[in-house]
Amino acid sequence: MNIIIKGTNLELHNDLKEYVNEKIGGLRKFVENENIDSNSVIARVELAKTTRHHQHGDIYKAEVNLQLPGKMLRSVEESDDIYKSIDNMKDELREMINSYKDEKITRTRRGARIIKKLFHLSPMSWVKGEFKKINRKRDKR
Repeated sequence: MNIIIKGTNLELHNDLKEYVNEKIGGLRKFVENENIDSNSVIARVELAKTTRHHQHGDIYKAEVNLQLPGKMLRSVEESDDIYKSIDNMKDELREMINSYKDEKITRTRRGARIIKKLFHLSPMSWVKGEFKKINRKRDKR
């Protein structure tokens, strides 16, 4: 996983870069369980101070765009502490990755179910073209 960090209106010191690499890099284990090349996954992280004149203090924003094969996941979090924003962003991104993996598994199982039904059809139904109806029906489970 390649992590690209950008700072806007904010100085990126080494502690902050290490913290982002630790948190976002920790998501690598969720991505590597899938058959995805970890070098093809790119995380673009932007850390920003949104306002300098806010009455209640500084507001920080953490934003990440995670490019997975076939899908772009995006998370934006704002809070009064940059570290808190990064933590919230990581948690939201982890949930998105899990739903992406579940969606991928569901599509695979759905395709396998259709193929299984095609094998159970008689040769006459192939001639009549009844196999076309299987793709349109939804399983009621």
